[in-house]
Amino acid sequence: MIHLRAGGCSLLLDDPDRGTGWPGVVHWGADLGDLELPALARLAEAQVPPVAAAQADRPLARSLLPAYAAGFPGVPALEGHRGGVDFSPRLDLDQVEVDGSRVLVRGGDAGAGLTMRSELELTPSGLLRLRHTVRNTGATPYELAGLLGSLPLPAQAGELLDLTGRWTRERHPQRHPFGVGRWARENRRGRTGHDATIGLLAGTPGFGFRSGEVWALHVGWSGNHQTYAERLPSGQAVLGGGELLLPGEVMLQPGEEYATPWLFAAYSGRGMDGISAAFHGWLRSRPSHPGPDRPRPVVLNTWEAVYFDHDLDRLRGLADAAAAIGVERFVLDDGWFRHRRDDTAGLGDWYVDETVWPSGLGPLVDHVRMLGMEFGLWVEPEMVNPDSDLFRAHPDWVLAVPGRLPPPARHQQVLDLANPDAFGYVLDRLDALLGEYAIGFLKWDHNRDLVDAAHDGHPGVHAQTLAVYRLLDTLRARHPGVEIESCSSGGARVDLGILERTDRVWASDCNDALERQTIQRWTGLFLPPELIGSHVGPPMSHTTGRTHALGFRAVTALFGHAGIEWDIASADPGDRAGLAEWIRVYRAERDLLHGGAVVRADHPDPTAWLHGVVAPDRSRALFAYVRMASGVDEVPGPARIPGLDPDRDYRVEPVSVAGLPWGPQRVPPPWYAAGTTVLSGRALAAVGLQVPVINPEQALLLRVTAVPAGPPGSGSGRMVR
Repeated sequence: MIHLRAGGCSLLLDDPDRGTGWPGVVHWGADLGDLELPALARLAEAQVPPVAAAQADRPLARSLLPAYAAGFPGVPALEGHRGGVDFSPRLDLDQVEVDGSRVLVRGGDAGAGLTMRSELELTPSGLLRLRHTVRNTGATPYELAGLLGSLPLPAQAGELLDLTGRWTRERHPQRHPFGVGRWARENRRGRTGHDATIGLLAGTPGFGFRSGEVWALHVGWSGNHQTYAERLPSGQAVLGGGELLLPGEVMLQPGEEYATPWLFAAYSGRGMDGISAAFHGWLRSRPSHPGPDRPRPVVLNTWEAVYFDHDLDRLRGLADAAAAIGVERFVLDDGWFRHRRDDTAGLGDWYVDETVWPSGLGPLVDHVRMLGMEFGLWVEPEMVNPDSDLFRAHPDWVLAVPGRLPPPARHQQVLDLANPDAFGYVLDRLDALLGEYAIGFLKWDHNRDLVDAAHDGHPGVHAQTLAVYRLLDTLRARHPGVEIESCSSGGARVDLGILERTDRVWASDCNDALERQTIQRWTGLFLPPELIGSHVGPPMSHTTGRTHALGFRAVTALFGHAGIEWDIASADPGDRAGLAEWIRVYRAERDLLHGGAVVRADHPDPTAWLHGVVAPDRSRALFAYVRMASGVDEVPGPARIPGLDPDRDYRVEPVSVAGLPWGPQRVPPPWYAAGTTVLSGRALAAVGLQVPVINPEQALLLRVTAVPAGPPGSGSGRMVR
């Protein structure tokens, strides 16, 4: 038996005799404690199911590699063939290696000419990583149709939750019962997708953020992929996923191998916040993760400030206004390169436009850096406009079926980066720009799906995804100090594959604070706040036309990697003062926001949300009470604040960020009028705090700070600035 434990989770594998099959998962879920081998063996024996009348003569094991040859009637791990044969390999075990929290399994089917390797790791945060590799050891090509990873689910996992969306409305949840059959989410867009579910969750019916058992799975891949949950009539159930391969996309020649993307899975016995803790903990443990030594700078992006109207004096004025309120990174967006006066031309011509920038970007870069800010630049290296010098010179560099172009989208096509010449051109141009200018950040965009995409006449998404990874890896090696954002017409490429090579994601092109509350809430289920770009937009949203007060926009953007997307040079002095106040709060609380545990309360009123971040030692926290819509009750009930130390007292204070929220109340709650109160963590979690009446689409920011033991004080009687 193999027993891995971490982060409140146990993974128990059987270890069959060599040559008799692949290890099976006896248990993936709640921590089993420090059991000795005999107890583990008895537990495994106690899980062997009976054989029903209409089943095969032997119980079906819960294999890491479910297979046709073993009698598995559901989705097999491996699908493929060699000219119509070797379609059902019997994978026998050769070797199992255990190294601490890592397990490596080797085996294969010599007759079918295939070897297989499975890798598992249970990380300290409780995140489980899994991938499989198949090698063709035969004498003829093997066409791989699919290789998926899966993990078993217990009977109590009776409800599914996944995410869907569209441009400017990414990652909205949908729930349904988990019955017999297969619930599959397939993505064929060639990128992760606006509508993609970045995770599939199964749990006890009604599971919430702070309650219920939950099992979750994420596919760390930026191309076509699938995620599924399957329950068989026998009662067996699994969560699974992997790359979605198109016909003929991966043809393994003799000696070649294919590795699946990493599958990331987590179990929580305390609701979805436990899933977040596992994912956030692992992401924050990576050596490349931004930490206290590289705090997330306040960003100003120029897109919604100037669009394509690039004028040096205007941009200098915008930089002056940004520096004056505390911005730390200034990013020049689309429109700086040749022929780019709108979005119909120029993509691929990665040279500074001499007609707009006769002296190059140097004067703006120097001005920004003289003001003490870092300079960033927008690029979209994977795309080309047909109206460009590059396309006119190399129409053969487009990812296309020979003789036709894919349907146009955004006036652009996709460069075939698996073509060495196209790859070399893009790499050289980006390398030259990063070498010429002091650029500290790239906003890397990707504005269309890969449809009808072919490389050398074969489906090209797999090769393109690997080529993009290779391009990013090469640039990072040459320019290790440059940070990169994954932006894909907003949040269409958010996954742990791209985040191995980038430093944050742009969650959505929508800066409407109301929409952003939902987008960031569910993106944050898997990603910690410091990886999610979150900006304050102008008073009227560019994408929805809604108008929101600055305070609501500012509190919403606070819980991420904060920035601004607004022509603040033309904003009134009051708004600029409010932004400066917001930036001071963000910079003062940045270590907490980007290092604490994300907490989301299961608030009974669906029109109001409560979420926050609690320091690892639970000495302080920031929470936002957000009124999403008007509620039924005239007076809102108390908001219970979870995640604190029940045995410590905490001072709770409203924090002004560009002003406090307001609403139709004649007399506020006494503690709110006083500006502070002190309550125990147990009382805050069990009873809560009466919140004021505030209007819809506003937010109240609360600072929570542990106080020394003793009788609570009377408080300062004033709001915190």
